[in-house]
Amino acid sequence: MKVPKRLQPLVDDGLVDEVLYQLMSGKEAQVYVVRCGDQLRCAKVFKEAQKRSFKQAVEYQEGRKVRNTRRARAMNRKTKYGQKEQESAWLNAEVDALYRLASAGVRVPEPFGFVDGVLLMELVADDAGKAAPRLDDVTLTPEQAVDYHHRVIADVVRMLCAGLVHGDLSEFNVLVDAEGPVIIDLPQAVDAAGNNNAERMFQRDVDNMRRYFGRFAPELLKTDYAGEIWALYESGKLHPDSQLTGLFTRDETNADIDEVMEVIDAAKEEERERRERLQDDDDDD
Repeated sequence: MKVPKRLQPLVDDGLVDEVLYQLMSGKEAQVYVVRCGDQLRCAKVFKEAQKRSFKQAVEYQEGRKVRNTRRARAMNRKTKYGQKEQESAWLNAEVDALYRLASAGVRVPEPFGFVDGVLLMELVADDAGKAAPRLDDVTLTPEQAVDYHHRVIADVVRMLCAGLVHGDLSEFNVLVDAEGPVIIDLPQAVDAAGNNNAERMFQRDVDNMRRYFGRFAPELLKTDYAGEIWALYESGKLHPDSQLTGLFTRDETNADIDEVMEVIDAAKEEERERRERLQDDDDDD
């Protein structure tokens, strides 16, 4: 096929020998199957910010750290330079997440490089060497559903132990190759400790997997791995090999609003007295 404009630099630099066909076009990127030497790989071409339909970038970017203080200030002030750097940080997030998760033992596509908004990575393939189907495109036996659910949950645990939450995990972001599930699409991965929305996103990710696999194995619908895993994470007891039961009793106790308000009022009074003491000290000087 004709080489897309965004892929031409990779062809010119010898990173890609031939563009074979477009595999998919999504809300954030277009993915092509390319030939690199004697290997087939994927080239994920991220769409420009104004052409993406993913509208929740701010929510997902909370907690992402920027080492360069000038960049961080510009991003916070939303200057033209800052917007450019924000876009760069967003695009690099998936590359960083892939390397981080691969080293943590999570089944994700192997990354091979990132050039001018194009991510070159492993082509996840089926037995015939063709692009592997999405989880949504396969029919599972009850036994396969339980097995695959167990594997995905194990990867979700490894991901959380590595400090990340996928943030958009569903049957559309999991491929199935000859060895089982492979998690994909990570530009929106969030920092588990630094993002106030991390717990909610984690709950949604795990619940999405429960709902999907529960179609084939209804007993999974009775599990609550999200609550169990997050409780272990918050208590510092979660590790990649944690033995899970899928059982979790949530605290349904209603907060005592009057007690909470008393604590707040006491804190305000303490702060008022502290300020008065400081003012008295200043007057004495």
